[in-house]
Amino acid sequence: MRLFGITLPENKTIDYALTSLFGVGLSRSRSILKQVSVEPLTKTKDITDEQESKIRTLVEEMTLEGNLKRQISQDIKRLKDIQSYRGSRHAKSLPARGQRTKTNSRTVRGNKRVTMGSGRKTADKK
Repeated sequence: MRLFGITLPENKTIDYALTSLFGVGLSRSRSILKQVSVEPLTKTKDITDEQESKIRTLVEEMTLEGNLKRQISQDIKRLKDIQSYRGSRHAKSLPARGQRTKTNSRTVRGNKRVTMGSGRKTADKK
């Protein structure tokens, strides 16, 4: 079964297989299956053609995959253009939602601290 150019895993249950699409989590996957009246525990390979077409029509109405990625990048670009605080945090690759940066996100900031005992010890000369 292919949706948006992505092949869904055959051996997984359909509710977890739908999560391989960008923008579909487990709760959204289960709500899709509930609307189409498909049992979430059926395997992807056991889906009938009729059920597959119902799932396909419902999923293609949603903003997923490339369109969703494009929309997210446009939103971030808009925040940068209006020079908002969140936009400046995105531009600097820093956390934008109020997380602390003293102890977390060090490697993103390029502030990787190395402790004294790390690394390989050199062999003593006799």
